[in-house]
This record gives sequence, C-alpha cells and structure tokens, in this order.
Amino acid sequence: MPDGSKKDYTVEDHAYRVYRALGNDTDNLPPAFVSALEISAIDHMTMVAEVAPYIDAAISKTVNVAEDYPYEDFKNLYLEAWRKGLKGITTYRPNSVLGAVLSVPVAETAQETAPSLMLSEQDRRMILKEVVMSPPLASLRWPSRPTLPAGATGWVSEQIMTPQGEFAVVVSDHGGIPFEVWVLGGQPPRGLDAIAKTLSTDMRANDRGWLSKRFAMLEQAYGDPFVMPMPPNGEMVQVPSATAALAKLVKWRYNQLGALDYSDSDSTPVLDALFSPHEPKTGTDGTLAWVADVRNPSTDDDFVLMLKELEMPDGTRRPYSMGLTGGHPRTLDGLCKLLSVDMRIIDPAWIGMKLRKLLNYAEPRGDFLARVPGSEKMASYPSTVAYMAQLVIHRYAMLGILDEEGMPVIKMGVVTEDPKHHTARPAPVIHGKLCRECGNMALIRKDGCDFCTACGAIGSCG
Repeated sequence: MPDGSKKDYTVEDHAYRVYRALGNDTDNLPPAFVSALEISAIDHMTMVAEVAPYIDAAISKTVNVAEDYPYEDFKNLYLEAWRKGLKGITTYRPNSVLGAVLSVPVAETAQETAPSLMLSEQDRRMILKEVVMSPPLASLRWPSRPTLPAGATGWVSEQIMTPQGEFAVVVSDHGGIPFEVWVLGGQPPRGLDAIAKTLSTDMRANDRGWLSKRFAMLEQAYGDPFVMPMPPNGEMVQVPSATAALAKLVKWRYNQLGALDYSDSDSTPVLDALFSPHEPKTGTDGTLAWVADVRNPSTDDDFVLMLKELEMPDGTRRPYSMGLTGGHPRTLDGLCKLLSVDMRIIDPAWIGMKLRKLLNYAEPRGDFLARVPGSEKMASYPSTVAYMAQLVIHRYAMLGILDEEGMPVIKMGVVTEDPKHHTARPAPVIHGKLCRECGNMALIRKDGCDFCTACGAIGSCG
C-alpha cells in the first residue's frame, strides 16, 4: 500500500467468476475446477509444456510446490521440464520465513481454535462497509470570497474579555447574507482567527444546514470558561471557551438577519456529501491512527497531532478525525473539530481546499523552522497552524489521496471551482512628471500635449 502496509487480496480464476455470476452452485464445482494448490507440481509443469509451443518468445508460470514435497521429486521436476523442451520453470515452496504466496481461507472451525490476536489484526482499522450517498457532480462550489468594489456592510460585536485575551467579532454581509467573519483585537486568543478563516469558507458554501451543524459543534468546544455579554441587551452568559463565544456571536448575527432559517425543501449540498454524518466510533478493538510530533519554539507549542483513519468500501484509507494532545492553545481543538467534519466529505478536494487555505496563516512572532514533511530539508513556516495543515496534507499524500500541494490525485468532480471573474486591467501607468490633476508622477508628452497616463488628463499643447 502507499503507506508501506500490507493488504490481502482474493485471487480467483476468470472462469470461476463467470461460473459464479451465472448463478451456479460454487459448493459443488465440476471436476475440471481445481485450485492451484490442488494441482500436483508435475501437472503445473505439464501445463506450461502444453502452452509453450504457442508462445512466440517464452512463458513464465510459478510451479507451486508443497512444503513437504520430497527432494528427489523436486529434482525430477526440473529434469522433466528439460525433457519437455522448456526454457525454464519457476518454483515456489512456502516456508516459515517467506510465507506462502497463495493460501486458502481458514475454515470457521479452525478460526475458533486460533489465537485471539493474529498478525493481521495488529493492523486493524475501522472499516466503512457502505457509502449510501452519491452526491451529484459539481454540487459543491468552490467558495471564494466575492469581489465587492463598493465594499460590504458589517456588524461589530462588543469587546469580549477572555482568560487568554480580548477580541471583537466582525461579521461582513452582502445583501443581508453573511459571507465572512473576522477576529479583531490587540491580543485575541491564539488560533481563534484561524477558526474564523475556516468558518468564513463555510459561510460561502450556500448550505444553511451545514452552517447550523458547524455552529452547534463550536458552541460545545471546551476550554477556559468565562462570562460574556450577549447581544442585543448585554445579558451575561457563561460560555465554555473563546471558540464557543465566537460561534455564539456569529450565530446571533445570522439569526438577526434571518439568514440561518431553512426548510426541509432547501438544498444542503455539503451535508449531502458527508459519507458519515457523525464521527464513526470504534469498538473495543479500536482503530489505528497516524501521529506526528509538532514543536514550535517561538510559541512553546509542543504536542502530538493525531489522525484517526478508516478503510473505505473500495479499500482506500481515509482520515476521518483529527485531534491534538499536549501543550497547545485550546482554541486549536475547535479548529480540529471543524477539519474533522471536513475530512468526511466524500470528495477529498474539499478537505484539500480547506487545508491549502491554512498554509499561509501567519501568527505574529509565531514563525519557526521545521522539517519539511517527507524530506530532510528545513523550511520556515508562518505559524503552528500552517505547519499542522502541511502535515495533514502530507499524510493524505502518503495515502495517495492528495498530492503534496493539497490537490486531489483523482478528481471526483463533486467539488468544483467557481469561474473567476476577471476585471479588465487598466493601461499601464508610464512614469513621468507630476500631474496636477491626480498627483501621480505620470505626466508625459503625447501627440504634442501633456498627457497623464494615470487619470487621462490633458494639459498644455504645443
């Protein structure tokens, strides 16, 4: 597998598959149906000899030899192949070191007496047996920020005082529909604006059901509790964390504008693209996870990043949950909550887009040198969040889902990019003298007159 692990595959003959597809009884096969392990070694060689005259160059087939095959018979096998005119044969005898290439399924009775923990069980991952949803192509649009030359209206919250710092929330809207949220303040809680950045993308996805799920999730994010004034009357309420405070304020603004109400008939393209509406829960056997150590000396962050993984119905592995343990800002737990749900969107282009948007997330005095994932080189990263995003992209690349740039290896077509609206570029400004009309150094002589290449003003001629 791409991550270096092993996987078992069932090997079946084509004639057997056709026989089964026709509805025949596979428990009572005709005498001609025999498995590779049921044919004697000499019969394997004879098959090669019968087919060899019809091959232009050469034929290769492995002769499966039983583990207890007599050595004298083994020598005769090569002699008989020479007598049949074969160029050569390949033999394989299973042993305790190399194992067996072919094996038959273990019977139920044998399984009962086998040890409770087999080698294959040590690599157990949760298996998703079925994905019942099939979202239409291009149902998720690439949520880019709208171009607004005239600007947008915005709502600013009261200053929120938290144990980690103070901040205010700004919710921008256009035509009564919010499309982004900002966190302002001299020293807001670390990582809170990364949540706002990710949440802004969700606000532009045109799915109110999806937004309601996001708000409900963030309102339950734990951290250091405190009391805050809630609009519109400043009623003091207890919130479990700064992340929950952010979610409550943005949700209140949505409700004030009536932009969060939706009915069952409204489309929910993002919710419909979830292969698992809720985070899958493991049994007592658990599941395997990928972990990476993260340390930022500039901010004293020192923690472990963990991605829980499951096996999809097609055999591929997908991360489905993200978590942190160790010394890190508690607000990053809220970011992990958001990204965990993003990982369960069936098209990996969605989580790839979310992670790429965090790669340039910068933090004041938070840049640091770290090893490039999958390389021995060092590089500078603008923040702990940016490095986390790079690590997760690298894991997806290890699994063959995304490339190292965060783009999907195989495009499913569920997530598509909105067509970009290109504005006409003005003619280039030519450097010249000072223009008295606009104040730019762009006044030149053109057709015998003073002409400003910036504003188009025409001065004296002659």
